Amino acid sequence: MAIITFLSDFGSRSPYPAAMKAVASAICQATFLDISHDVRRHDVREGAYLLFAVVPYFPVGTVHVAVVDPGVGTARAGLIVTAGGQFFVGPDNGLLLPAAHRLGKITVYRIQNPAYFHSHVSPTFHGRDIFAPVGAHLARGVPPGEIGERVEEYVDLDFGRGVWEDGSFLGRVVYIDPFGNLVTNIPGEMVQGVWNHGDLIVVESRKWSIEVTFAPSYGFVPPGQFLAAIGSDGFLEIAINQGDAARELGAAVDQEIRVKGIRADRETLSR
Repeated sequence: MAIITFLSDFGSRSPYPAAMKAVASAICQATFLDISHDVRRHDVREGAYLLFAVVPYFPVGTVHVAVVDPGVGTARAGLIVTAGGQFFVGPDNGLLLPAAHRLGKITVYRIQNPAYFHSHVSPTFHGRDIFAPVGAHLARGVPPGEIGERVEEYVDLDFGRGVWEDGSFLGRVVYIDPFGNLVTNIPGEMVQGVWNHGDLIVVESRKWSIEVTFAPSYGFVPPGQFLAAIGSDGFLEIAINQGDAARELGAAVDQEIRVKGIRADRETLSR
C-alpha cells in the first residue's frame, strides 16, 4: 500500500488537513501520515525544512503533499517533483525543492490536467481540490506526465551550506525547532575532526556572542547551559540543556553566525 504524507500550515486544530485526506481516500487506498500541520503561517522556508528533514526515511513510491501556499488562487503554478523514487506535490514557491534535491536528481512537472482535480476547485483551497487528488492519483500509479508537462523553470529554494573561512565556520540558522534549538546549515561532517567533544567554542552573530561546549548531546552539560551538538538531521545545532536558546538569544531564522573553536585559535587547522 502506498504512503501519502501531508504537510501544511493549516493548523492541527483546523478541518483542512482532514478535508485533504478525505478527498485522497476517495481516489486510492494508502497509508496517510502527517509530517506537520503546524508550520508557521505562510512560512515556506520552515515547511521546506520539515519536509527536507524527514524524506530520507520514507520508502520509494511515497507521495508527499505539501501545502504552504500564500499565493493560492493566483497565477503561481502547482508542481509534481520526482526524486529518488518519491513524489512531491504542492505549489511552485520553493517548498518542495530542498527535500527533492536531498534525494538526488529531480524531474519537475507543472500540474495541468484538470481530469485529476476535484470536481469543484476552490480558488482558496488548492490543497484539497488539486494537490491532494493529484497526490492520490500518483499513489495509485498514474504517471506524472499524464498530469502535467515537464518543465525546466520553477522556483527553487536552497538552505545553503556552511563554509570554512578564516579559521572558523560561517553559516546561518535555517530552522528553530519547538525546543528553541538553532539548527544551522553547517554540516556535521565538516565539524567532526576539527573539534573534540568537550572543547569550548564561540558562536557569534551581529547581535550576540556566546561561549559553549561542543557536546555529544544535550545532557552532557548542566541544565540551563549552552552547548553545540550535531543534531539528528546532521547539522550543527546551538541549544540550551532544558532551555530555549532562540528565546534567550533573540535569534531568528536566516541569521548569520560564525562558529570558532577556542582550542582552534591555538592550533593550526587546515581544511
